[in-house]
Amino acid sequence: MKRKIYLATDHAGFAYKKIVRDLIEREYQDSLEVIDCGSFKHDPADDYPDFISKAAQRVSENPDQDRAIIFGGSGQGEAMVANKYPGVRATVYYGRETEILTLSREHNNANVLSIGARFVSEELLEEVVRLWLATEFSGDTRHARRITKMDKLVIDRPKSFFATLLNK
Repeated sequence: MKRKIYLATDHAGFAYKKIVRDLIEREYQDSLEVIDCGSFKHDPADDYPDFISKAAQRVSENPDQDRAIIFGGSGQGEAMVANKYPGVRATVYYGRETEILTLSREHNNANVLSIGARFVSEELLEEVVRLWLATEFSGDTRHARRITKMDKLVIDRPKSFFATLLNK
């Protein structure tokens, strides 16, 4: 059974989403099913929460199996939106050291990668995605304990809160 990977972006990461979708469909077609949560056209006036929330909600429904890669100018706001959802552990990557990618998976079991498109070159993009997808959670007891504590910190919100976000 294929794991799902959700992609979402605003205008700032629009070109990168296509590059990553093509990479996953080409190299991971046997193990990953790509689901595109938008945006579906380049619109400089769009708002990242409209698209990122859709991907984060889907990962939240199956946080131990599914993943998402989201894009924005810096990746920061996008990660903040994603981390509002229970079970989502979004990490930001905006260039330089790639070790942060492996640590986000090995130690924090990050299930969402937020890429700052204004800071990551196209040449580095595919390497970054491959590395993050290839890295597994270590399963180390201390890391698992910390993740459990993080997950317990989620404050319950009324279901209408999420419905409002998803319907806009």
